[in-house]
Amino acid sequence: MLSQTLKYAYFPGCVAQGACRELYQSTQALTQALGIQLVELKKAACCGSGTFKEDSQLLEDTVNARNIALAEELNLPLLTHCSTCQGVIGHVNERLKESQTDNPAYVEQVNGLLHQEGCSPYRGSTEVKHLLYALVTDYGLEEITKRVTHKLTGLKCAAFYGCYLLRAQKSMPYDDPFNPEAMENVFRAVGAEPIYYRGRTQCCGWPLSSYATTQSFQMAGTHIQEALSNGADCLVTPCPLCHLNLDSRQPEVEKVIGQKLGLPVLHLPQLIALALGVSPKELGLDRHIVSTKPVLEKLGF
Repeated sequence: MLSQTLKYAYFPGCVAQGACRELYQSTQALTQALGIQLVELKKAACCGSGTFKEDSQLLEDTVNARNIALAEELNLPLLTHCSTCQGVIGHVNERLKESQTDNPAYVEQVNGLLHQEGCSPYRGSTEVKHLLYALVTDYGLEEITKRVTHKLTGLKCAAFYGCYLLRAQKSMPYDDPFNPEAMENVFRAVGAEPIYYRGRTQCCGWPLSSYATTQSFQMAGTHIQEALSNGADCLVTPCPLCHLNLDSRQPEVEKVIGQKLGLPVLHLPQLIALALGVSPKELGLDRHIVSTKPVLEKLGF
């Protein structure tokens, strides 16, 4: 048993509160089932998903220093369930912590801007952690397995890590950035079978979608085809932006590549919560563009 209740400052991000509302639902359902306490940062701002720095690195750092400072006020680690948010906010935290030693004047500049807006200063006193790694390193896979009531036996899951989660920061203390195993280990913990394929650590194509749509959809289609050819029943992703390109746009992807795909794409907390006995309806599995019925039928729901 865990010696104490895990508690995090929860940064839901914007996509999970809009286009991927089911991710917000399933994160709440999963953490409640596991007894993890979330304190939602309702005053937090969008991380910028990597676009702020195209105009100004100072803008990206200041916006996200404020997000981190909100967690620091609570003396809690900042928890995100979005790979892109993890990559952006985690990298800002890493950069500002280094700057406290190497370039303190820059941190003072950031904090000066925060002070002008009546915000708390960035202190560099906390960490930014994705839900995946909070579950693996803080909660523990053995504890998750103990709470499984509906083992996902026979389900073949292909992880889609995406790029931001693994390689946006200089260091990745929780996993191998080029050959990760965290998600596959989660699959095993809930009774599912991990499927390996080439594209699981590559970009989903979302960053290209606004100006190179065809190439974006070709990338997504290649990943989905590879997962299918390796026997996957579903893709599972820790990033709502990857989910948008792989699930919401899968019908458009099919038109670009000229092939029917029909591969369900689950959010990571949805998969785990299913194994804990949470109902598919509560997890928003009816909200997906590609039907999740084949997955649910295979699992006996």
